[in-house]
Amino acid sequence: MSAPTKAAIVGGGVIGGGWAARFLLNGWDVAVFDPDPEAERKIRDVLENARQALPRLYDRTLPDEGALTVCNDLREAVIGAQWIQESTPERLDLKHNVISEIQKHSDPDAVLGSSTSGFKPSALQEGAVDPSQILVAHPFNPVYLLPLVELVASEQTSDEITQKARSLLESVGMKPLVVRKEIDAHIADRLLEAVWREALWLIKDGICTTEELDDAIRYGFGLRWAQMGLFETYRIAGGEAGMKHFLAQFGPALEWPWTKLMDVPELTEELVRRIAAQSDTQSGHMSVRELERLRDSNLVGIIRALKETGSGAGGTVLSHENELERQD
Repeated sequence: MSAPTKAAIVGGGVIGGGWAARFLLNGWDVAVFDPDPEAERKIRDVLENARQALPRLYDRTLPDEGALTVCNDLREAVIGAQWIQESTPERLDLKHNVISEIQKHSDPDAVLGSSTSGFKPSALQEGAVDPSQILVAHPFNPVYLLPLVELVASEQTSDEITQKARSLLESVGMKPLVVRKEIDAHIADRLLEAVWREALWLIKDGICTTEELDDAIRYGFGLRWAQMGLFETYRIAGGEAGMKHFLAQFGPALEWPWTKLMDVPELTEELVRRIAAQSDTQSGHMSVRELERLRDSNLVGIIRALKETGSGAGGTVLSHENELERQD
């Protein structure tokens, strides 16, 4: 499938800027609308990082970069776009207003995706002139490197839009995960929320610092998850007997009072100060831009290693690279 000529990004923050970079570096023209006077600078900062990182994943040249236009009004941005990505703050009233304005000017067959991390598509569609073109397309930061995007449709979303969204995202090297049923916070963020809650308790109760908690992830199970996820990792843990043996051996532990998942520690001023101070000690010697570049370099290395075996995100890059070869 040849790439469409235009994508529109409504909301130019970290996620919106990442979407813009993903499309631009895959040959799309991109129009961005954001009333923030700093929006263009922020997007160009993200794009600078993306230009350094994304091409390093590939052993061939990516398509010629598309043209970036920062628009002064929303109408100018969305007219003629085949993909429109709403990436405004997580306020449902704001999203309703933005979606309503988008649909006044957009092509009726355009995909209207939302980057929302929590709202169901049916909530976004409330009051919409045409609910059928709206779905959740929830990415992960940095959007220009991480391929996963959760596609969530409601009963009102047309099958044609869902399939079109899936094909277009694959054409820019992403891994669309079509969620079977709509649910608040989709799949990945529900898992992240569980880890986040436990992490806050561990810090509050003085079990570890922010750095020690991060060490538990990055030196251990985080490396396994990057290649195999959760269930495939645990299948191996079951040995030759596989998953049934693992569940029989470790299932009873689910009854033990280990977790505090149903509770959330109150973010008191004292806890906020503690977390912020520990985070400053851990990472304060680097600016956010430096941390972003470090993150991107590490991700490139990890994904390229996974590419050697076609595992995880590396398999997505490999498939995209092969498709680009076929298009030449």
